[in-house]
Amino acid sequence: MEGQEPVSGPVDRVGGQQPMAQQDAFTRWVYGRPFFGGLWLTLGGAWILLTMKASVKVVLHVGMQGVAGYLLPTLMVLLGLLILFSPDQRLFYSITGVLISMGTWVTSNLGGFMVGLLLGVTGSVLTFGWLPDQAARVSRRERREQAREAERPGTDTDPGQPASAAGTAQAGAVSGTAQAAQ
Repeated sequence: MEGQEPVSGPVDRVGGQQPMAQQDAFTRWVYGRPFFGGLWLTLGGAWILLTMKASVKVVLHVGMQGVAGYLLPTLMVLLGLLILFSPDQRLFYSITGVLISMGTWVTSNLGGFMVGLLLGVTGSVLTFGWLPDQAARVSRRERREQAREAERPGTDTDPGQPASAAGTAQAGAVSGTAQAAQ
């Protein structure tokens, strides 16, 4: 199979990651939300629902404890789907999800024999910790180097960079003398 193009598309030689414009729509959708947190919370609720053996008729006959055994995992699935399709409210959904997941310990076969409970709590925590796209973090060393370069005389500073202390003092002195002359 020599000479064939790779199936995955063009890859950047430096970083190995494709630019955002070249990624497919599903990949952009996944990275634009707490996908794995919502997925794990949904899978945790589904696992607990699958481990429940009683029929709905028996649960309704037993009472509220039996209904809660089905209600909490159903809410887990619902919250997981809401995280996937409405990530703007992720903090509320994740806090509610972890509380409901912990509640399944009592109501639903020890939280689906601990598997569903752990999936739900882990998914909620992943969702709580997820942040939207942000600029790359700049280390202290890089910030110090940028500050030193800005302080050197004869170098142009970037528009977003603050002016050096000496330049600011000179500007204040010039404006002060202009105001004093008036």
